[in-house]
Amino acid sequence: MNLAAVILAAGKGTRMKSKLPKVLHNLCGSPMLSYVLDAVTAAGVDQPVVVVGHGSDQVARQVAGLAQIALQTEQLGTAHALLQAGPFLQNLPGQLLVLGGDTPLIEADTLAGLVRSHRSSGAAATVLTAEMVDPTGYGRVVRGQQGGVCKIVEQKDASPEEKRIREINTGIYCFEVAGLFEALSLVAPINVQGEYYLTDIIEMYVNEGRAVGAVLLKDSTEVTGINDRVQLAEVEQIMRRRLLRDLMKSGVTVVDPASTFVGRKVRVGRDTIIHPFTLIEGSTVIGEDCVIGPGSRLSNTTVGSGVTVQNSIVLDSLIGDNCNIGPFSYLRPETRLGNGVKVGDFVEIKKSLLGAGSKVPHLSYVGDATLGEKVNIGAGTITCNYDGYKKSPTHIGDEAFIGSNTNLVAPVEIGARAVTGAGSTITRNVPADALAVERAKQNVLPGWAARKKEKK
Repeated sequence: MNLAAVILAAGKGTRMKSKLPKVLHNLCGSPMLSYVLDAVTAAGVDQPVVVVGHGSDQVARQVAGLAQIALQTEQLGTAHALLQAGPFLQNLPGQLLVLGGDTPLIEADTLAGLVRSHRSSGAAATVLTAEMVDPTGYGRVVRGQQGGVCKIVEQKDASPEEKRIREINTGIYCFEVAGLFEALSLVAPINVQGEYYLTDIIEMYVNEGRAVGAVLLKDSTEVTGINDRVQLAEVEQIMRRRLLRDLMKSGVTVVDPASTFVGRKVRVGRDTIIHPFTLIEGSTVIGEDCVIGPGSRLSNTTVGSGVTVQNSIVLDSLIGDNCNIGPFSYLRPETRLGNGVKVGDFVEIKKSLLGAGSKVPHLSYVGDATLGEKVNIGAGTITCNYDGYKKSPTHIGDEAFIGSNTNLVAPVEIGARAVTGAGSTITRNVPADALAVERAKQNVLPGWAARKKEKK
């Protein structure tokens, strides 16, 4: 039996005060709309349709390949929005889930349960409802004497008695497709807002004698909507707790979940410890037995096992096993570290390959460079990779030793096991096993300091 879904994502989201369409605002690194799409897919939907309006091009690009797009050129209400999906679905045999794109906490199991209840009851429409301590702002579910759903009344159209009802419409429905779009075409904008309400379908079905069911949601948090940035932050906290809970259940230690921020696509291996004030985002993958943080940020980075990253930033990089990074290191995009590499305090690495066992312990910049295995970079070393016009590479062979405060003026090659003297500026290639020293001659003037003091 076919199951489709329509996700209503045409609204502007005025209260977000943003150029970005509301449904594209991020939660834990992913647009809120993506959570809804994933939920309907996991619930068994094989034909999702997203109704777009404000920022339609941006939203369409986001869901390209994941859903069909229906355009609502004028935002005239939820019934009008659903009607725009008619050309894709009106001849579909089966059921249709309808929900908003701004409820990213909805769970796939909840949607699947709604569909099961709808199918078993034989209803024409089934509404997902919830009990709210404070139902202000929500449409109220009005029930008859026998307990069945009679209608849904929006807050602005509700009477004082109806406003006291605590059971609310979540805005999530399951419909039989047969007859739905014909009924939608009969909805009229007879309300305070002057809009075409999807909720009017419920009363229409009841008046026609068609069965309408309801499923009461156990956890109303799932249908928390997002209308402004305050609610965005509140929902992000809930989402983050979910993600961290799943990590901890999988064998990851999160020392302080309240101060740890992990993106939705992040994967972390068992027995890894994440310390406070750490941000892990994008498609980052971390192996087992790592120690990440405190105070670190990793983005779109692959990290091996047994790695330590303290108080550092690592972006778009590849880290081998048993590396030690930080504190206060900065690994910029396209950095690749072999196994057992050390990158120490106040070191910046950019677009460079460091072979296994190499060390850049402190106070250095390595850019556009290739280091062999077991290379030692002394404190204060700089690869001078930019001449004002272009970037040039530096190549350092296996087991080379670069003395402290060396400037390597690219393009330049240092051979295997070669040594540079501290304080040298190396402008020419150094062959393997050689010593390169470039310093001005040291002059010593005895008694100079005393004479100067006496003169003053």
